[in-house]
Amino acid sequence: MTHSRPVAKRWMLLAVCAALTLSGCSAVQLRGVPANRLPQWLLGEPRASRQPINLIRLRQDPPAVYQLGPRDILGIYIQGVLGNEEEPPPVHFPTEGNKDPALGYPIPIREDGTLALPLLSEPVKVSGMTLAQAENEIKRRYFEAGIIVQGRDRIIVTIIRKRTYQVLVVREDVGAQQATAGIFLAGPAKRGSAYAIDLNAYENDVMHALAQTGGMPGLDAKNEILILRGTFADAQARSGVIEEMVNAGPYNGPEPMTRRNPNVIRIPLRSEPGRALQQLTEDDIILATGDIIFIESRERDVFYTGGLLTGREIPLPRDYDLDILSAISLAGGTVASGVSQGSLARSGGGAGGGSGGSGGIVPATQIIIVRKLPDGSSIPIKINLNRALVDPSQRILIQPSDLVLLQYTPFELAANVVLGSVSFSYFLNRLQ
Repeated sequence: MTHSRPVAKRWMLLAVCAALTLSGCSAVQLRGVPANRLPQWLLGEPRASRQPINLIRLRQDPPAVYQLGPRDILGIYIQGVLGNEEEPPPVHFPTEGNKDPALGYPIPIREDGTLALPLLSEPVKVSGMTLAQAENEIKRRYFEAGIIVQGRDRIIVTIIRKRTYQVLVVREDVGAQQATAGIFLAGPAKRGSAYAIDLNAYENDVMHALAQTGGMPGLDAKNEILILRGTFADAQARSGVIEEMVNAGPYNGPEPMTRRNPNVIRIPLRSEPGRALQQLTEDDIILATGDIIFIESRERDVFYTGGLLTGREIPLPRDYDLDILSAISLAGGTVASGVSQGSLARSGGGAGGGSGGSGGIVPATQIIIVRKLPDGSSIPIKINLNRALVDPSQRILIQPSDLVLLQYTPFELAANVVLGSVSFSYFLNRLQ
């Protein structure tokens, strides 16, 4: 019993020495650039100021009356030329949708926009015409050739099948799994799917393609749509464009990919006021056979936590900003009453780290954000949470790939060790 008090004093002396040693090491390791001294380009671009675009920009304006074009299949009946007088014209009933039946023999419009009809020496140009105009043009040609006498003619022109465009929609967002239209081509590459869909004429645009494959991009997708045009000379050229597309980075201006490569169109769904899609034309959102729509996931838009906070990977919000105070709260810490309690249920004691312990008596108030630079290097940014509560310049925005470390200052670390040692000594005295 006579040796308990000297033992307690020795324990306290050892604790103070350890605190001073640890605090000296920490002062070297925790140096960083104060947040209020950072240049503007290093603070990142805010997201909250961006506004959603008008979705009408993703849809083409259809004509009031359907205009014929290559690959339309017409139903044509010309009495005495295509069909006998004794036989009624054939009837074609549509197999899908609520479309009207068509009459006549199927005649496709060729790629040059013309029809090859019996007994006429030259084809009939009908591309760009309505059905009524095409019927009048066919009658005129037969009248001029003397094959049919005007007043005794019986010519019927209908449309059996409208031309379609086959495009591929590749989606990495969860919303794509809820789509019921289209043909499933590939299993989930990340979280989405790929669909080959047929779009009718004047519906072959981005809006209709998304509507058939799950709707607008979800919150787990980037706020942009990429269109890969199907006009590449070979597979090597296509691979090069895909690699450029993936490594292009976030959208930072009107149509940057269009200027670099005309085969790639990048359409941002949110942009800064006054610069929203100024260069986007209707031709950009109209799709042709072989085009690919790519919706990329945001799986790399995350930040990481460590130090006194439990190590986690946390997704960043897509449409609003997350500052350091919100990030600490989201990571499980508490910022209140002018002090930060860290992740008390999961942070260690005075040594600062680990899990399963209780928080220190003096709370941690220092944040180190390790931010990557464009050249691949990184820079540590130092923030005091007490100051961040009252100083907006300390509340910097969290950027993708940031590492957020909650740590003790050297004084806080020493104070926790000393106060913990005093409590331990008091405990020993109580045992005595």
